[in-house]
Order: sequence, then structure tokens, then C-alpha cells
Amino acid sequence: MKASKIYLYAIAITVTAFALPSCKAKKAITKPTEPVVVTTPAPVTKAPVAATPAPVKTVVPAPEKPDYNFKNVQFELNSSILKTNAIEQLDAIASEMKKFPSSKFYVNGYASFEGTAAHNMELSIDRANSVKTYLSNSGVSSANLNAKGHGTSDPVASNDTESGRELNRRVEVRVIN
Repeated sequence: MKASKIYLYAIAITVTAFALPSCKAKKAITKPTEPVVVTTPAPVTKAPVAATPAPVKTVVPAPEKPDYNFKNVQFELNSSILKTNAIEQLDAIASEMKKFPSSKFYVNGYASFEGTAAHNMELSIDRANSVKTYLSNSGVSSANLNAKGHGTSDPVASNDTESGRELNRRVEVRVIN
């Protein structure tokens, strides 16, 4: 009986395998009651293309050179050693000078009225050279720097007071036009 039961199960499985695909749901075919209207979109017309204007040449002016007339790099009495506060000033000057590496500059040294004329001339030259060396070491081309001493000529303040003499112990940097 066991074999007949297995045989019956095998027949049932075979019949089921063939019968299931034929049991698919059928889709009903319906006829439309109204006529189908097919619309086609209107043709797209391109807008008229305007003539392309000729390219406009933009003239960009060269950047203006800043005013490179730096004043009052100060020194101690009878010294060509830079003051501490002059270092920050010279760093700013060097930064500006490097923006236009082809510019040339006068580095003019001055002295206050104390001492002999010869000593003050030598001191003013040493001060100008001290600033030139600092600027060169900061990346400014030394070929673009012309150091010159002027002694006690062209004071910016009176040599009668210590505050005036202090202002006269200076170096000025001017651009060569």
C-alpha cells in the first residue's frame, strides 16, 4: 500500500504541474466605446538667433605702483644699527617692494647735527647701507637699491631738541622714477 500511495502522490504532482500553467488569469479584452483621438504636438519652432556680436576687448590697466616713499626708519644716536621698531617697518617695506621686482629705489641716509660733518656723512652712509643690507636679505634685489648718505642735509625737524634730532637720524626709501 505504501507503493500505491507514493504512486498516487506522483500522479497528483504531475497533474498539478501540467494543470497550473493553464490556470492563469485571463485579461478581458474590451472595446472602447468612444473613438480614440490621437493628438500630435505642434512643431517646435526655434526663436530667431540674433547675430553674435564681435567679442569685446577689455583693456585692463596695469596696476598702479604704490607710493614707495618710505620715511623715518630710525636709528640710535651715533649708530647705524637698526632700532627694534624699524625691523617691522622694514619688513613691510620689503613686502611692498617685492610686488614690483623691477622697481629701483634710492636708500637715503641722514644724521642729526651732533658730531663733525665728516663723521655725520660717514654715519649717514652706514645707515643707508644698513637698510640696503636688510632689504637685500629680505629678498629685494640689491641691484635695485642705490644707497647714499646725505649727512646732516635736509633735516625733517629742528636739531635744537632731542626729539627733533631723533627724527633726523633716519633713512628714507624713495622710488626712482
